[in-house]
Amino acid sequence: MKDLNLNQKLSLIQKEFKANKSKFNSFGKYNFRSAEDILEALKPYNEKYQVSFVITEKMIRMQDQNIIPMMQSTATIYDNNGVNEISATAIVGVDLNQKGMQVPQQFGSASSYAKKYALGNLLLIDDTQDADATNKHDKEVKAEDDLKWLNKNTPEFNKAIEYLKNGGNIANIENKYKLAKAVKDELLKVK
Repeated sequence: MKDLNLNQKLSLIQKEFKANKSKFNSFGKYNFRSAEDILEALKPYNEKYQVSFVITEKMIRMQDQNIIPMMQSTATIYDNNGVNEISATAIVGVDLNQKGMQVPQQFGSASSYAKKYALGNLLLIDDTQDADATNKHDKEVKAEDDLKWLNKNTPEFNKAIEYLKNGGNIANIENKYKLAKAVKDELLKVK
């Protein structure tokens, strides 16, 4: 790998790189990857390609105080020879009106998003299938009150059992039906 320049190393990493979507958004009902997932998946490449990844952050000062604060995150890959580097940047706003969050959490949330998107830009992570990019939150996700109850000994219950026997996921059933504890326990026995 020592014969490769940094552009070639980054190209190989971009081609090989995979990061799991280990986090679940219960409101939007989707899995997503965090900056931490990306950083954890990058660690093996440091040794393999003799590179290092660093993220730097800074606040962007705005002249007009009515404009929301902005966070800039830069993801950089360095060749371990210390000579070459390639960077990508992302900028996100800090939502100071986000309910249920204190100011440090609001900045932390913006920081996480900025890191994730800076890394995504550097590594060419395609999130078109990631619900972060296509999320409709409250638009198409059925509210729990809109869901129909799944009852035992009904055609729907029998279909659910067959679905699980064929490798289906109970989470998909829960997205479609309300489940009483006894019904869920019965479904969990299937496999």
